[in-house]
Parts: sequence; C-alpha cells; structure tokens
Amino acid sequence: MPSRRQLIKGAGVLAAGIAAPSILNIRSAYAAYPDRPVKIVVANTPGGPSDLVARMVAAALQESTGKTFIIENRGGAGSNIGMGYAARSEPDGYTLLLVTNAFSINPTLYTSIPYDPAKDFVGVSELASSPNTFVVRSELPAKTMKEFVALARKSPDKFNVSTPPIGTSPQLQASVLRVIEKLPNLEEVVFKGGGDALQALLSGTVQLSSGSLAPAAPHIKAGTLRCLAVSAENRWPDLPDVPTMQEIGYKDFVFPTDCALMAPAKVPPEDIKWLETEIHKVLIKPEMKDKLYKAGFLVVPKGADAMWKRVNKEIGMFRDIINNAGIKKL
Repeated sequence: MPSRRQLIKGAGVLAAGIAAPSILNIRSAYAAYPDRPVKIVVANTPGGPSDLVARMVAAALQESTGKTFIIENRGGAGSNIGMGYAARSEPDGYTLLLVTNAFSINPTLYTSIPYDPAKDFVGVSELASSPNTFVVRSELPAKTMKEFVALARKSPDKFNVSTPPIGTSPQLQASVLRVIEKLPNLEEVVFKGGGDALQALLSGTVQLSSGSLAPAAPHIKAGTLRCLAVSAENRWPDLPDVPTMQEIGYKDFVFPTDCALMAPAKVPPEDIKWLETEIHKVLIKPEMKDKLYKAGFLVVPKGADAMWKRVNKEIGMFRDIINNAGIKKL
C-alpha cells in the first residue's frame, strides 16, 4: 500500500499536470493576440479622409502581421455615434477607434456627448495628418479666397459651402470663416462624410467645399477643382502655388485633419503596446509614406503618449476657437 508521503507526492504531480496545460493555454492565448479579427471603427461614412487612412493602415497591418483587421463605418451625429459605440465596446483589444479632431472638438461643441474624452479611451498611435482646404469648381471665376468672399458678398443667396459632419475640423473652419468674413448667408450644407461633401461640390450642389486635402487631391491635380487655400502651417509640397490661410491674412487659421488610433479604456497594456509597435513598423515603411502622401496625408509615426498629449492640448485649443468665434453649442 502506498505511503501517505507517496500519496501526497502523487497528488501534487497530478495537480501540476492539470494546472500546467491551463497555464500554458493562458500564455499561448495571450501570445496569439490578436487571434481573431480586430475591428477598427471609423466614425464617418466610407470615402472620407479618415476612412481612407483606416483602410490603408488596416491593409498594411494585415500584410505585415498576418492578422485580420476590418473596418466598420459608424458615421452620424458629428462622429458621436461611432465614438460612443467604441467607448461602450468590450475592452478586449478587438475593437479600436480611428479618431479625427472631432474627438477634441465635440466636448465643447455639443452640450452632451456619449463619451468621456478623459476616461473612456486610451491612446494607441498617431497615424497621419492632412491639411484642410477650401476648394471650388475650376470654372468658378474666383481664383483666390478673397475673390470668393467678394462673390459671396455680392450674391449672398447663390453661395453655399459643403462640409463633413458637424464637429470635424473642416466643418469648424467653415464656421470660423463665416464669422470672420461676416457671411451669414453662406449656408453650411453638412454631410455624413468628407467624400459626400466633396461630391456635392463636384455635382454643383454647392459652390465651395471645406474639407481635408485627401479626397480633393486627385480632382485638384486633374484640374476639375481649384484649391483656393490650405489651412495649415505650411504650403503643401504638391501645391506650391496655393497659399496658406495665414499667408492671405487669416491669423492662426490652422485646421488640420489628424487621424489617430484609440482603444477603449482598460484594454490590456500589453495589447496596446503590440498594436503601437506594429503600427509604427508599417508607418515608417517608405512605400506606406508614399501611398499616404499621394492621398494627401503626411505620416505621423508617433506613439500613444505623444498622441494623447496632442489630443488633450487640442481640447483646450478648440474650446477657445469655438468660444471666441461665438459658435453656438449643439
């Protein structure tokens, strides 16, 4: 008959045999992250600048890592629908959010938003930035922004401006332009996405479009559209003859479209680090930089901490812009 010591030792071996696979399974499950598709929520409709960046980055990540990344568009309510949806998602690393400057603008622009910008998300990575533009159809007589303003003043009922959703930086810059130039009749026609807003200009529904350079770039190069100005610190290299808004007298008129990736708060830090590292790898590749540049974006390969610092700074900056311009809350 086995001794008591032998029984105890045998039980220990059996317990270890049962526990070991369990521990190994936990480790292998984590090491495999992501072991199922990762969803990137874009809080705008397909075809706009944020959607373009999301799809390029997702495709590059999929090719680089062998993992699956899918895009889910949830546009509407000035991007609040998509951002609110992502905020309420399970913090398991399988739902991410691609944000634009609307994330920083909406806390001031809206009386109520479905997310807490300070508590509901963590940063993952900066992705890319595009200057915003004011563009018109090439047959319009206006060759400059000042000429357009003169036309809009002369025939106030004939000129409208299309913009992406309320709360985006292109929509905000259109509102600020109206205030600065005292153009109350320059009605803003707001669309669910930047692609839709640009299409309204191409079809002649509106006479001016305020948006990111990205969707407009091919039409500007083709000569279908004319870019009157870019609202950036510097001129865009491919448009050397197009001035910045600051150059033509609009002080501090800088409104980029920045794209960054966030995740719901409480996503495991290890998963965030994996994403941050893999995204950085694809962003610094020359072919990725070239692809985004041709689409109207400059790559911004900065990690989570730098991204979060920029976003928090912008919340205060846009609050001042909105309040100083006297834009009413929604």
